Amino acid sequence: MTWLPPDFVHPLHVVIPGGGGHRLRPISGADAPLDYPAVMGSRERLWSIFGPAWAWPPATMSYEANLADLERHAAEIEAHESFNYTIETADGTALRGCVYIDPPEKQGADAEISWWVVDEEVGGGLERALDAFVPRWIAGEWPFERPRFIGRDISWDEWLELPVP
Repeated sequence: MTWLPPDFVHPLHVVIPGGGGHRLRPISGADAPLDYPAVMGSRERLWSIFGPAWAWPPATMSYEANLADLERHAAEIEAHESFNYTIETADGTALRGCVYIDPPEKQGADAEISWWVVDEEVGGGLERALDAFVPRWIAGEWPFERPRFIGRDISWDEWLELPVP
């Protein structure tokens, strides 16, 4: 993809400073047993955020559909087309959210970044740690000059109104 230099190597494991040992790593189909309950357990709130833009997560999403989604994300990561990082506990026994790093769909940015945490983490230390860390991580480890943090520096409604390239 032209949005990343050909020699760019994406980070594989990142500890979230101040995140209580939580870490980021590229998601895979093997994460479905943890991802599905995390997503569906927070589905109503996630739909209120991502539904208008991505039609995700649908109320009727099956485990198999979720698995297929994760396998698609893993293939996109491998091809450097898009990146989905799981937010997992230090011991790897629970998924607490995701961070998305995507090529821009709208004008004015060279990457679009968003993230979510499960309902139990909303407003807590992990979400605050992510809000502080992700922009610093993107600035320090990724080759973007104009990243857009959707849901943070621009609302999803504002993003939906932006022109496409």
